[in-house]
Amino acid sequence: MREVLDTLLTGWESGATAGLATVVRTFQSAPRPAGASMLVSADGTVAGSVSGGCVEGAVYDLAAQVAQDGVPVLVRYGISDDDAFAVGLTCGGILDVFVEPVSRATFALLDGVHDDVAAGRPVGVATVIEHPDAGWIGRHLVVRPHGFEGDVGSDRANHAIGDDTQGLLAAGRNTTLTYGPDGQRRGQGLRVFFASYAPRPRLLVFGAIDFATALARLGTFLGYRVTVCDARGVFATAARFPGVDEVVVSWPDRYLREQIAGGFIDHRTVICVLTHDPKFDVPLLEAALHGPPVAYIGAMGSRRTHVDRVERLRAVGVTDAELARLRSPIGLDLGSRTPEETAVSIAAEIIALQWGGSGEPLHTLVSSIHGDSFHHDDLVGPDGQTLVEA
Repeated sequence: MREVLDTLLTGWESGATAGLATVVRTFQSAPRPAGASMLVSADGTVAGSVSGGCVEGAVYDLAAQVAQDGVPVLVRYGISDDDAFAVGLTCGGILDVFVEPVSRATFALLDGVHDDVAAGRPVGVATVIEHPDAGWIGRHLVVRPHGFEGDVGSDRANHAIGDDTQGLLAAGRNTTLTYGPDGQRRGQGLRVFFASYAPRPRLLVFGAIDFATALARLGTFLGYRVTVCDARGVFATAARFPGVDEVVVSWPDRYLREQIAGGFIDHRTVICVLTHDPKFDVPLLEAALHGPPVAYIGAMGSRRTHVDRVERLRAVGVTDAELARLRSPIGLDLGSRTPEETAVSIAAEIIALQWGGSGEPLHTLVSSIHGDSFHHDDLVGPDGQTLVEA
């Protein structure tokens, strides 16, 4: 919902009803992850995507219908057959999509969710997607780090869901949970999709050079909250880095230590050191490698620079285990020449590390293109049948 939230709120504030389709579970090589959304506004305009094109037409029609009749529905789109007019996924994937009407009447707490997301405060939404009592379906529970508000149908279910989703919210994870009809933790009948809207992950780019300009721009495109930091104020300016969230003039290691001490670095943080100057990057990398676990630490430079850097880092007490966290020289081998191409190679390595990609050409692989990340509940279909990947 995050990608359509602004548009959704505009219609909500006007009193209109929109149709919101959300991917709640995926199987095999599904093109979009759980949480991807398509919005059909009251005037028929569309925003977002649930499949990258495969079933968008069918979902559009269904969302428009749901906005009109107000009845939420859970549908499954599987593999399309040889019929050219069949609705399905030619990639071989399977999507479960929940389509609901969204208005002030159906989701009174939407404005609070929007405010939290806009302010970078963690918030999650639990939505009932299946229940024996149709009156429960489409109800929401808004979950925050220290509590919840809303009502899915009973106090017992509210508290079970509110408690169980705290860890999911902290991890920034979307998933489907199953309970008994009244929220019993053992049983079936109540299924809830939980969407976590954690603050954007951070990309810290150290070194205000031309490569940093390209990487910062790409990082913003990928959804990171981008900070560029350099001790040289003449280079670290907002004019040279338009569109980034902040440009900081400070010694890089000092700034990073302050961010670590303030609790602003987490397991999703990406740190890219582009200075390739020992007086900047050795103290900075020492702080990064001694610091808390992060998603990625990479440093630019030649192989000769890397060897020299490693020797300097060992001299200041960085262990081999800590050095194993360092990606240097930074990026994947794409034959990059320009700053923009280099930024792509860095981003490619970050993405591959995040999702376990091999970095190999897809046509050489026999495994699933999108990979599979199943939650235990993701192996059960809407009808209760166990699903096994073919």
